[in-house]
Amino acid sequence: MIVVTGGAGFIGSNVVKKLNDMGEEHIVIVDELEYADKWKNLNGLKYAELLNKDDFIQMIVDDSLTFYIDSMIHLGACSSTTETDADYLISNNLQYSIELVKYCLPRKTRFIYASSAATYGDGSKGYVDGLDILEDLRPLNMYGYSKHMFDQWVKRMKLSDKVVGLKYFNVFGPNEYHKDDMRSVVHKAYQQVRDTGKVQLFKSDHPDYKDGEQKRDFVYVKDAVDMTLYFLDKPEVNGLFNVGTGKAKSWNDLVTALFKAMDKPVNIEYIDMPEHLKGKYQYFTEAKMEQLKNTGYSKEVTSLEDAVKDYVQNYLQKEYPYLAW
Repeated sequence: MIVVTGGAGFIGSNVVKKLNDMGEEHIVIVDELEYADKWKNLNGLKYAELLNKDDFIQMIVDDSLTFYIDSMIHLGACSSTTETDADYLISNNLQYSIELVKYCLPRKTRFIYASSAATYGDGSKGYVDGLDILEDLRPLNMYGYSKHMFDQWVKRMKLSDKVVGLKYFNVFGPNEYHKDDMRSVVHKAYQQVRDTGKVQLFKSDHPDYKDGEQKRDFVYVKDAVDMTLYFLDKPEVNGLFNVGTGKAKSWNDLVTALFKAMDKPVNIEYIDMPEHLKGKYQYFTEAKMEQLKNTGYSKEVTSLEDAVKDYVQNYLQKEYPYLAW
């Protein structure tokens, strides 16, 4: 079996869909559906079983699973960058992950987990993946720190040559609709343009960046999935890797591509940055992708313009924008 934790979520459901496309249906999805529309991400996917995340971790601790796990893709986490309950984040993002890897490694189960570009903090130490600069990184929010703590634990336990950690940058694409405030700017901006004909972007609070010229490494979820599954059948390749494009683009670039995909004139309004984001805002992110490429990964990433066009025209403008519908 392949276990995908967070399998009903944004990246997770895209991973399951890609596995289905590859002919794989022996999949156990672990997640917490609650009252959101996350369940819609599952509609049309093929999998063997759906388990609640709390039930699953209890089975792991009790060693009472009734199936063997060949591979575990651990994407489940609280991904809210504004979550302030540190105890919850440590329990959900750190301790949960520790229990899983302690279960998998003695059983020779392939373990691939989601870290985050939020671990890089303000980027002053650069965006080079791997282990060398881990101790120098200073995440700007508790979510990023919880991910950073697990990366550090893996290194401290000398497990970095046995597992794969993936530092996802700004991922966007279909099946993110349930994420409320954590949805990508592409999705939020699409709704703004559709309803008002304009997009609101934060003004820059940094002298080195003009309004809308703050830059991020925006990566289409389909590319992120390809990079994730690349490691599935490569047990000899392990470590901590960036998942991005290697090409930073501005918010202005992003929404200009959106207006073009929607066949609308560009209309941007710049608004003040909220106080709670000041001092915790990344003005520039750009994944260094050399380490992944050096392992043999050679697939070209989708350009920002083509990715936004595909997302808008093949999903957002459809009556049912979900990946597998």
